[in-house]
Amino acid sequence: MNLASPPSTRSPQTTGIILMIVAMLFIPSVDGLAKYLSSGYSPLFLGWARYAVAALIVLPVAVWRNGTHIFPGERRGPHLLRTLFLVLSMTLYFLALARIPLATAISVFFIGPIAAVLLSIFVLKERMTWTKGISLALGFMGAIVILRPGPDINPGLLLAFAAGLAFACYLIATRAAAQQSDPIKTLAFQCVIGTLLLTPQAIATWTVPQSGDLVFFLGLGFCSVFSHLLSIAAFRHAEASLLAPLVYLELLGATLIGYFAFDEIPDIFTIVGAGFIITAGLVLFRHRTR
Repeated sequence: MNLASPPSTRSPQTTGIILMIVAMLFIPSVDGLAKYLSSGYSPLFLGWARYAVAALIVLPVAVWRNGTHIFPGERRGPHLLRTLFLVLSMTLYFLALARIPLATAISVFFIGPIAAVLLSIFVLKERMTWTKGISLALGFMGAIVILRPGPDINPGLLLAFAAGLAFACYLIATRAAAQQSDPIKTLAFQCVIGTLLLTPQAIATWTVPQSGDLVFFLGLGFCSVFSHLLSIAAFRHAEASLLAPLVYLELLGATLIGYFAFDEIPDIFTIVGAGFIITAGLVLFRHRTR
């Protein structure tokens, strides 16, 4: 009788979930690095640095895999539009990080996927449903609780909210393009074009990085590329409906980094508002899964 136990096998879904969890917990490290560096450098310069360093990492991989054809060969217009919205979203978000806690910024930013539902109804002529209406109402209430509109509203909150809206436009542009480009080519295009788009603001706010900060600048690009590739790999192993709710682990990662690195504790308004927004997202995900 063979007493040896058979080797353990991991299902593709389990692999996808593990990759997505690591990616979502890793992404806030980019935000933490940007917040740390914002004390000595302009967020506009940091946005350019993130794309520039990421481009230096991705381009050799793109050349190794695809030779001289490092960019998508079709639908350049939609790719450019998506990149414009993504660059705008990241720039606004970095500006917000310099002013408000990490957990608060990411909580407001998460209004983006909810706002994309509203935009899809008007831009893509998608059908309005009760589920979408409930999700929009919950997301709106969550944003109001966190923002607390008034004469003394923190500008950082408005910047994070604008970043979320720009990200919603990015999602709509991506959905409207409806293309299946090679992920490395897409990433190379976004990094190179993003670097070029952000170069003017980098020149206007240029600061020569100190030698001790170079490792943090490298971390901006490396962590960005690494988390992006992990999420791509996750979606290749598991269905989107299974992985989508895991994006809210990014809020947990941001809270942990904010607490241990910057002594930031989310206030009650952020916690309650984030609860509304997360519930709104889960309502949509559950409906799509069904």
